[in-house]
Amino acid sequence: MTQPSELANRVDCGPEGCQIDWLASPRVEVDDDPVAFQKLATDAGWGDGLPLIPPREALVREFVAASRRFPDELLAELPPRNGRCTVEKVAVNAVMAGAPAAAMPLLCAAIEAMVDPVFNLFALNTTTSCVVPGVFVNGPARHELGIPFSAGCFGGEAGPGPAIGRALRLVMRNVGGQVVGISSKSVFGQPGRVTGIVVGEWEERSPWAPLAKRRGVASGADALTVHGCTGTIDVADIVADNGVDLLAVIGKSLAFAGTNAFIGAHHGAEIMVAIAPPWATLIASAYPDVETVQEMLWAHAALPVGWWPEKHQRAAHDNGRVDGQGMVHLVESPEHMLVMVCGGLGNLHALALHSFGPTRAVTRAF
Repeated sequence: MTQPSELANRVDCGPEGCQIDWLASPRVEVDDDPVAFQKLATDAGWGDGLPLIPPREALVREFVAASRRFPDELLAELPPRNGRCTVEKVAVNAVMAGAPAAAMPLLCAAIEAMVDPVFNLFALNTTTSCVVPGVFVNGPARHELGIPFSAGCFGGEAGPGPAIGRALRLVMRNVGGQVVGISSKSVFGQPGRVTGIVVGEWEERSPWAPLAKRRGVASGADALTVHGCTGTIDVADIVADNGVDLLAVIGKSLAFAGTNAFIGAHHGAEIMVAIAPPWATLIASAYPDVETVQEMLWAHAALPVGWWPEKHQRAAHDNGRVDGQGMVHLVESPEHMLVMVCGGLGNLHALALHSFGPTRAVTRAF
């Protein structure tokens, strides 16, 4: 088995072409028996409590090849310990997580997106919050990889999404050094800190352009957006029969006094709203442009400053959060409201994904 450590490579070229010659790196000999490997991995601190697949060298080579990158290519230095994340290390953790080899390009791109400074991965990996990087996928890869985007897309549909998300979580643990109670101070954690969050957008049922295209990626390209998610909050309604009223209900549901976005001054916090296709169609009939949808969500996602205790009210004024009407907006501007379409056709629901304060979503093609 290949141990999660750096691997150098050499390219030998001759008349018949070029081949990669993998140089020796540390190895640990283990039994292929899953039970034996599970004990070894758990004792070594590599696991997350769920069964792991032994990362045999042949499997790791297959995953590296699927990435279309060299095994020792440095993708990033991952906080909090600034672990050197090579393609081989991603492959090792992807094998252990049970992710498909074809997901390697997505996994590598997700790592590169997460280390963009505006995403603030150090804070996400060490905070007391329960935030976890979510990965939201656009393009043909949704179908090729089987990324869920319809009913049960955030949990319940059998498919590779949880394994791909788990691979990223193992990378944060084994390469980034995110250790519960030591370098990771999350008070509660959340299920997404084990399985991750990997969801596609149901572009074919969306009345608006795909999220990635709206964020600068060419139309039809495979792309992902990473967004820090403290969890999911269901928004339900059975009364609204038009997009104006429905968007008011969704927007008002986003603003609750104890969410991180209300802490301190505006610090770049963003909120993602996942809207099921039937509701998206209803909303688009009233607001054809998604930018208007963002503006309405922003306008509705606010609370009167008087809702807070007096000490909090003073802090809100001191932090410049109170507008001329005495309202405190959840996020700084409409562009901080991210909108995507996914979920089943059962209607009645949207999903809110609040974030941990100072982090901004990042979008990358892959």
